[in-house]
Amino acid sequence: MDPFATLGIDRRFDVDLPALEKRHRELSRALHPDRFADAGASERKATLAKAVEVNEAWRIVRDPIQRAEALFALAGVVVDEAHTPKPTPELLMEAMELREMLEEAKEKRDLAAIERLAGKVDASRRAAEDKLCAGFAEKERKHAKIEALVPVLGELRFHKRFLDEVSAIEDAIAEADVAAQS
Repeated sequence: MDPFATLGIDRRFDVDLPALEKRHRELSRALHPDRFADAGASERKATLAKAVEVNEAWRIVRDPIQRAEALFALAGVVVDEAHTPKPTPELLMEAMELREMLEEAKEKRDLAAIERLAGKVDASRRAAEDKLCAGFAEKERKHAKIEALVPVLGELRFHKRFLDEVSAIEDAIAEADVAAQS
């Protein structure tokens, strides 16, 4: 499936998410089962299948990692977790240091330190998204080698996992605080 074609948008990393959300709502309304209540069974089934496809396309394109993976796949580049190149030694060192600092902050229940780490990683995440955006745009203009962008996707995956871990830690601390107050 080409999620970009399904949503009727250009194949690009840089998408206008508010406009895309509006497009998704319009398509969802047009494909709503109530509009096809009097249609034949095959038409209802086809419409339902199309609605599922539109929702899946929306899920893919709104997420930067899945959007990049879709663009790579459409260009014939395999980029699942097993096919992402090994991270650079610099990224590995940075990841180890950040994880150690996060673990220390977690043990101390130091929310300020956790938030500082999250801010640093979020800035790196935005920079990686900017690299992907520029790289995919360059590829469109000059037919540049898209494979050169694959390591950036690996960075973006690291950033997402780290930020997800931060959210889980913050939630656990908040729940523990609520429990302690009860």
